[in-house]
Amino acid sequence: MRILYIQATMVPPPLDQSKDRFLLLSRDLEGDILQPVWFRTAAEIEAVFGPGSYPVYTVGRFRYHFYPAYRGDRERSRLATFWFYLSTGFQICRERQIGCIVAYSHMTTALCGLMLKVATGVKLIPEIMNAPERAYLKEAPNPGISGRLWHIYSTVCLHLTVFFSDRVHLLYPEQLASYPLLRHKKASVFHDYTPVTGVVVQTHTDDNNQSILLAGYPWFRKGADLAIGAFKRLAADFPLATLKIAGHFPDGTPQALAAGCPRIEILGTVPHDRLMQLASQASIMLLPSRNEGLPRILIEGMAAGLALVGSDVAGIPALIRNGENGYIFPDGDIPALEQCLRRLLSDASLRRRMGQRSYELAGALTDDAYAVQFTQMIADTLQMDTFRDHKGGT
Repeated sequence: MRILYIQATMVPPPLDQSKDRFLLLSRDLEGDILQPVWFRTAAEIEAVFGPGSYPVYTVGRFRYHFYPAYRGDRERSRLATFWFYLSTGFQICRERQIGCIVAYSHMTTALCGLMLKVATGVKLIPEIMNAPERAYLKEAPNPGISGRLWHIYSTVCLHLTVFFSDRVHLLYPEQLASYPLLRHKKASVFHDYTPVTGVVVQTHTDDNNQSILLAGYPWFRKGADLAIGAFKRLAADFPLATLKIAGHFPDGTPQALAAGCPRIEILGTVPHDRLMQLASQASIMLLPSRNEGLPRILIEGMAAGLALVGSDVAGIPALIRNGENGYIFPDGDIPALEQCLRRLLSDASLRRRMGQRSYELAGALTDDAYAVQFTQMIADTLQMDTFRDHKGGT
């Protein structure tokens, strides 16, 4: 089964191919990936990935088609990338027998996928990676005109691409519940690729370990202000407790909010390996997000055996079973978040039990589980007439 995958992010693939999802998917699939990257020139790409890696870089049975997308001007970069998706995608569909187009995100990438579907007749699967009804919640409390326009664009793209797609990849069952025209679309529901193999499991031997970890950006969307507010309310009662916040926060807001509390550490951007080391040293994983899909950082926290605390937003309750492997609190409610943290900080045995349960639940969210379900999604799409009567949505 051959697919064309349209990648939304300009983040290059991992240099360690063992952590590349497409090496894992090569067991049963093959295909091409349209991959814009944050470099300016082909020479910069080859300096990182080696001579001959531009324009095509092979991983397993997949070929990355690199495009140096950074052009200095944001709008110019977007238009150039849009044309790359269409022109290169159309050429691949003409030259190779593509069974299915998969677009990461329901927005520009899926819109390009829909145009390619119309032009070539290839089946389309958009992947919904966030909570679309919260698309306006991005980097600041007040979305403003630009945020509202972005939400309108997101909603239009969602209805067009999902309505005319052949199947949709959802991260949690209720992801389209706010959209009556789309909620009954044939869907495959499973987590996004999260390489948890090799994550260090927390042994919870130190009852005094009261380290809380929050990772992600932008700070407003991830609720860093809520975490800081709740921690300051309880800090005096838990002198061993610490809060570490990792992420790219260029406006300095979390640093300003944390001022006067030395046990809150703003770490800035950290490499993934360092982030997993921090997870292995923590006792609680916190994610008070205002907008999410199915957060990979929580899956990684589960694989590390951590108790979890998160908001009741989007796919977070699909990972945190309230009272079982962590606690859920109402979105934006600092006193409720404080109480969740107090319960865990007050009881080391509770942290251990919840961490162990997290680890057990992570067994269904492994790299291999992702590959199996992704491959089944492609098979169900390509054999839709055969599967319709027996499976319905999965």
